[in-house]
Amino acid sequence: MTFKTLDDIGDVTGKAVLVREDLNVPMADGVVTDDTRLRATVATLNELSDKGAKVLVLAHFGRPKGQPSEEFSLKKLAGPLSQVLGRAVSFIDWEGDKEAVAALQAGDIAILENTRFFGGEEKNDPAVVERFASLGDFYVNDAFSAAHRAHASTEGLAHVLPAFAGRAMEAELTALEKALGKPEHPVAAVVGGAKVSTKLDVLKHLVGKVDHLIIGGGMANTFLAARGVAVGKSLCEHDLTATADEILDNADKVGCTVHLPYDVVVSKEFATNPPSLRTCNVHEVAADEMILDVGPTAVEALADVLKTCKTLVWNGPMGAFETEPFDTATVALARTAAALTKEGSLVSVAGGGDTVAALNHAGVGGDFSYVSTAGGAFLEWMEGKELPGVAALGA
Repeated sequence: MTFKTLDDIGDVTGKAVLVREDLNVPMADGVVTDDTRLRATVATLNELSDKGAKVLVLAHFGRPKGQPSEEFSLKKLAGPLSQVLGRAVSFIDWEGDKEAVAALQAGDIAILENTRFFGGEEKNDPAVVERFASLGDFYVNDAFSAAHRAHASTEGLAHVLPAFAGRAMEAELTALEKALGKPEHPVAAVVGGAKVSTKLDVLKHLVGKVDHLIIGGGMANTFLAARGVAVGKSLCEHDLTATADEILDNADKVGCTVHLPYDVVVSKEFATNPPSLRTCNVHEVAADEMILDVGPTAVEALADVLKTCKTLVWNGPMGAFETEPFDTATVALARTAAALTKEGSLVSVAGGGDTVAALNHAGVGGDFSYVSTAGGAFLEWMEGKELPGVAALGA
């Protein structure tokens, strides 16, 4: 799709620009514990400020259910955002907002109060859209992580004000287009995680898009069971083996090679470095053992697969990576992907909460071509769904 960016916005000197950002950051005792989302706003907010705009940040925080409250006020984020941007950030409450916006000078940045203090925000109520729109001359959506929601501040505003993608949104859409929109083949997808049920639509969509589908994590056990492998006490959705079979059959029909582990790391207990730890062929898992990671031989073969590919999409870990040594496969394969990316032979795009944590754990979070911090939006994109906030920018 085509969409306008900040390169197309023109002269914004003295104009009020509503910028939808994701400021829904984790906090403890009034302190931001992870400022990743705040740092993602820097390019857009500082560029607009430098161009002389009155920059008005729209965002939600928590789930206030349409009722104002101190607990969910964005007032507490003016300071942390100011630190990240390296310039002053003021706060504007919804009471007297028009006067406060009018008093801003060219280049000023202000956070507007939580958009979810309006009950109609999440319903995309036209009255709420109009309330927000009355404060600005332009609309910029820079929050891909909220783009799967058709809310007043993520979708509605794009239809009533001149709409543009911010720099973070632009970077995300560009990366996703390279990954699955118009990728260079061969394309591989790594899909891991605990349950097939949470990623059924992802798997069904990907078999028609990629050349190699690498399945890891607990969900691999369901596919192994579908192939008649006894997986012992492993996490496995036995009621979904027929669905797994359908996915495997469809992959065969469209020429997508599905890679399942053929050696695995098992244990009788899920604990750090348990005494019952061993590596075996998938057909040798005992009834009282559970599969907790992909084995070294399979990982080596998967690394060889990646070396033949031009594009990689990654979502989910290969094993129970939070507990050693069941992080081994995830770390090894992630490092292979990172090395191929650094040498320029692979475009690698990853996303999802567990995925970001796993790549950071492997020490390669900064070595992939693009790592998305969007959870639900990234997953829906992998499912092939249209994201309302993105679609509105192309309208």
